[in-house]
Amino acid sequence: MTYPWQEPGLTPDEQAERVMQAMTEEEKFAWLSGPMAIPLGDEPLPEGAIGSAAYYPAIPRLGIPAMQQSDASLGVSALGDVRPGDNATALASGLLLAATFNPEMAEETGKLVGREAFAKGFNVQLAGGANLIREPRGGRNFEYLSEDPLLTGLMAGYSAKGIQSQHVVSTLKHFAVNPQETGRVVVSSDLSETAMRESDLLAFEIALHIGQPGAIMPGYNLVNGEWASENAFLLNKVLKGDWRFPGWAMSDWGATHSAAKAALAGLDVQSGANLDEQVWFDRPLREAVAAGEVPQARIDDMVRRILRSLFAVGAVDNPAKPGGDIDYTAHRLIAQREAEQGIVLLKNAGALPLKKGAKKLLVVGAHADAGVLCGGGSSAVTPVGSLKLPGIDFMGIETSKIYHPSSPLQAIRAELGAAEVAFSSGENSDEALAQARDADAVIFFAEEWRSEALDAQGLALSAEQNRLIAALAKANAKTIVVLETGGPVTLPWLDEVAAVLAAWYPGSGGAEAIAGVLSGRVNPSGRLPVSFPASEQQLPHPEQLDPASTTSVPGMPVKGDIIHIDYEKEGSDVGYRWYARTRQKPLFPFGFGLSYTRFAWRDLAVTQHAHAVEIALTVTNTGDRAGAEVVQIYAQPRDKTYVPRLVAFARIALAPGESRWVTLMPEPKVMACWQQAQWCIAAGEYDFYAGRSAEDFVLQTTVTLPESGFGYSADT
Repeated sequence: MTYPWQEPGLTPDEQAERVMQAMTEEEKFAWLSGPMAIPLGDEPLPEGAIGSAAYYPAIPRLGIPAMQQSDASLGVSALGDVRPGDNATALASGLLLAATFNPEMAEETGKLVGREAFAKGFNVQLAGGANLIREPRGGRNFEYLSEDPLLTGLMAGYSAKGIQSQHVVSTLKHFAVNPQETGRVVVSSDLSETAMRESDLLAFEIALHIGQPGAIMPGYNLVNGEWASENAFLLNKVLKGDWRFPGWAMSDWGATHSAAKAALAGLDVQSGANLDEQVWFDRPLREAVAAGEVPQARIDDMVRRILRSLFAVGAVDNPAKPGGDIDYTAHRLIAQREAEQGIVLLKNAGALPLKKGAKKLLVVGAHADAGVLCGGGSSAVTPVGSLKLPGIDFMGIETSKIYHPSSPLQAIRAELGAAEVAFSSGENSDEALAQARDADAVIFFAEEWRSEALDAQGLALSAEQNRLIAALAKANAKTIVVLETGGPVTLPWLDEVAAVLAAWYPGSGGAEAIAGVLSGRVNPSGRLPVSFPASEQQLPHPEQLDPASTTSVPGMPVKGDIIHIDYEKEGSDVGYRWYARTRQKPLFPFGFGLSYTRFAWRDLAVTQHAHAVEIALTVTNTGDRAGAEVVQIYAQPRDKTYVPRLVAFARIALAPGESRWVTLMPEPKVMACWQQAQWCIAAGEYDFYAGRSAEDFVLQTTVTLPESGFGYSADT
């Protein structure tokens, strides 16, 4: 035994306590704030840093490795090309992952990210985007998962669990109610505790329970007038109090606003301190301790929480070192399988699957000859061979609009065996239309690029793309549109085209997955994790902030007054719940997705076990193709206290003619309401619906439930 923490049988808490007690004040404060470990201007890379989002120095005399932190949920990024020549597997967007409705896939892709991070020398991955998609135009929605707290919580939780299985701490972010990017440093999300508990906070709570991530990252935004990074209700009351979270709360980069106030509110680390007004968690915090404003015990608690999380995942016992082996070929195949499960077939008027051996196919648009689009900002992964076009200035770094090196044109040529697969960039519409007229089918790749720091302005594709799609559909009745988007978009030409696929940002294996769906090798099974509005007027907040009047880039001083957005209008009824409450019909509902086969459902049954409920039914593949069905269970009190809520779901793969008895356990907290500081399920009759989407309920049954209540205590 070299170090006291290596004594056999110690828990992570005991190990952390021994190290913390042996640390000097200088060593403690060295871990409470740190700069972005990417050179900005004349700033050098910190000594010992690999080059990434953050670096905190090792403590060799205590056997504690440095903290090397990297972005993000979708793979290991290298913002600003900080590690030239670095390769990485790019996973599909969070929306595509959630569209799989497959927690096992979330865990598997999480393991992939963890393996690559560990092999590159990182022991903290800034992953786990778990914000509900309240604003469908949000610039960062592609990093998040869904508009539903159960789906978001499960997928984020299993992703974090996968990452941490590889001796890498995962975060969850951006805590909480952080639905938009434009003006993100001046916007206050205003929402009652009840509504928050039943929506945004519930997603984080479910994810924390499953994934047990080592760190939480508050957002840039304010919540009810208090910065999330110094919001005592969020950090002390809910996170560390009610939920007994043992890890640390780190600010987002450039999102710390004070020393004593933030520390006492529950913030443990100031991240990206060189982007803030000052390094709050160094001299100002030391002075606050000396003045008795912040107790020394709070400093010790901050450090203990960090150490505890590192010990819990084995990051201290198994220190990460750069230069590890990575099987990129195997990882690319995992990324392809993820995309295959998450592509959603929105429309099919008999056009798909395409027959092999056509004389001519035409592929149009979106740089489909080079790759597939990915979202911008800190989460953008850049595999070797990516196409990089001019992007935006982000945190003082020139970023690119990136296309991952997975060419739809080449994949379609390989998959479909057509005599000719022609390509048109779409820049010359006359040329594209001329080629379309004699093609057996036209496959148009429509793109909508979104990036951190700026929301999409509206829900429409570019006017040029919409015009060309309509013209192509007129020239060729077999026009198929593949959407590469960062969220829902409006589709004014929907009735004119033969088929539509939502491919999101599909990642390193995206083109092969798209080609597989087009050819029929892959039976589409993705389901929408977000509603597609018919128009922006259906949204709770049709109006948007003017980007020119707000400051959304971290590291810049806040300009003007705080902008309050009243999310109490929809409250906990986010997405499909809002449409149900207001009796509006979206273009495509949450949970929707078509297949090349058919499924029949029967024998819906509900069994009560004390206060728990078990749902079961039989699902049969009645078609002639193997496929996967997603059973969605919604619950609603018979007195309609609230609109139907997703309480359970299951993805089932079935061979032709195969039947399976499927059992699901509804999440009690989704069925409950937050009342008098606890969860309450009111006594009475509840309707349970088995649905193919939030609008298409196939089976229904009713059960009477007793009253039950459950809150938080020291042993929960």
